[in-house]
Amino acid sequence: MSEKRDAFVQKAKAKVDEWNAEIDRLNAKAEQAEADLKIEYHDEIQRLRQLRDDTADKLQKVQDARGDIWEDLKEGAQKSYDAMNEAMDSARKRIK
Repeated sequence: MSEKRDAFVQKAKAKVDEWNAEIDRLNAKAEQAEADLKIEYHDEIQRLRQLRDDTADKLQKVQDARGDIWEDLKEGAQKSYDAMNEAMDSARKRIK
């Protein structure tokens, strides 16, 4: 694996681990919410999990890519990564 690809994948995987921990914290907070908000929060957490899974899948494809193909896949993975960061920021603000 090239050093650039390895660095990209390692950084992104570390972020996925952070997202996993943050989703767990948000889920614990959602459990403490009022019934009507609990449903809304759990829907948002489910969306976060789907985005996280999509991002992790794209990162795996980058990691598994042969040769310079990873550069082509990196753009899609980066967009997914950025969307997940935005969704996490939004969820943190909403689920207090």
